[in-house]
Amino acid sequence: MADYFAHSTAVIDENCVIGEGTKIWHFSHVMSNSKLGEKCNLGQNVVISPKVVLGNNVKVQNNVSVYTGVICEDDVFLGPSMVFTNVINPRSFINRKEEFRQTLVRKGASIGANATIICGIEIGEFALIGAGSVVTKDVPAYALIVGNPGRQIGWVSEYGHRLEFSETGEAVCPESHQKYKLEENQLKRI
Repeated sequence: MADYFAHSTAVIDENCVIGEGTKIWHFSHVMSNSKLGEKCNLGQNVVISPKVVLGNNVKVQNNVSVYTGVICEDDVFLGPSMVFTNVINPRSFINRKEEFRQTLVRKGASIGANATIICGIEIGEFALIGAGSVVTKDVPAYALIVGNPGRQIGWVSEYGHRLEFSETGEAVCPESHQKYKLEENQLKRI
């Protein structure tokens, strides 16, 4: 007996690993050789392609396709209808499955609704990608990215709050009261 929930309309292919407490909702498809961690939540109409890896507690909102080559670490949030790519120059008449590029979404990162993530990049820990953004290059940990093309407009705490810095380069999250320091354009929790 499975220790995860799958709605009766969901399709789960053979050779998948699905962690305890994971929920797979209406019309979603988990393809072979994919791995979902514990306590993940896949909304309605989600596709998890072969060899995708999702860590624990990953939230995938409605209408998201996670393509081969994507790895999401623990506690990642994928907003409604956001898009991953996996080939840099797709053509329908050329098979480029050997050219899939890996995209890595680090622990705690959030990607907003309708954002597009171009393949072959890394999104740093706890980064926040704004809704509708188009991300074409690596994103530092804790970075706040918006626009098309995506550009960094600030830094966020692990709780997702935009940080305001003192003259010493330090900031405090208004919700968690965690402290951060900005040094050489890198944010670290202190």
